[in-house]
Amino acid sequence: MIVLVPGDPLRPRRPDEHFAAEADAARAAGLDVAVVDHDALATPDGARRAVARVPEGTGTAVYRGWMLPAGHYPAFAAALAARGVTLRTGPGQYRQAHELPGWYPALAAVTPASAWTTGDDRDGFDRAAATLGPGPAVLRDYTKSMKHHWHEAAYIPDLADTAAAWTVASRFRELRDDDFTGGFVLRRFEPFGTAEVRTWWRGGACRLIGPHPDTPHDAPPAGLDLSTVAPLVAALDLPFVTVDLALRTDGEWRVIELGDGQVSDRPSTVDPGTFVTAVL
Repeated sequence: MIVLVPGDPLRPRRPDEHFAAEADAARAAGLDVAVVDHDALATPDGARRAVARVPEGTGTAVYRGWMLPAGHYPAFAAALAARGVTLRTGPGQYRQAHELPGWYPALAAVTPASAWTTGDDRDGFDRAAATLGPGPAVLRDYTKSMKHHWHEAAYIPDLADTAAAWTVASRFRELRDDDFTGGFVLRRFEPFGTAEVRTWWRGGACRLIGPHPDTPHDAPPAGLDLSTVAPLVAALDLPFVTVDLALRTDGEWRVIELGDGQVSDRPSTVDPGTFVTAVL
């Protein structure tokens, strides 16, 4: 297997500094490592140029890098396939894990109730709000929230106040700008009493439990019970994902997010060697 990481923009033959430690750990574990040009991947026709430094015929690949729009991933996979390299996560699997509408139905029982739109028009937003019903909600798009702009672009105190809700949505859309993905997603607000925990899953089994990258020094609790979540994640049949959880104030663990493991950040407090051994 070969691990693909973004190249340093100034020294393109070397891994980007953010992923250099993982690249070193992968080599130490006996894995091949190659760099790709992430800037080229982010353009509609740059995939072949992006993978030019990947050795031909090297078999199965796992990408560990910056987030890619799901619409760009098929070209990435096709450019690698032309060089005899197959991404372990296929384009359909990547979209399913990367965008909330892909994974939500399978995890609906263990995650906040959600409704979403296709596109960013007001009518669709109002229909999604009516589907979820009155009460507080958290806003995001298919891939990301603006939780660091909580009161202006994430938290909606009451969806029944349609004008105020649309003000939050408009500000969210403005801040996301060209990165806005898919449509608006409204999620029922639930009160949580702990920092999030990031769990890493390979082949449908949890391989590593650690803190969330936003709170790297908040260690996860010992004996985290994943018995309810595990069969639901396994049933998705996705090769490499992360599942972020938090403890609701009533004592129930809830899924906050599922993401593709290739583009999920490793917390700074998780040793790169431990990480590579566990998940790659």
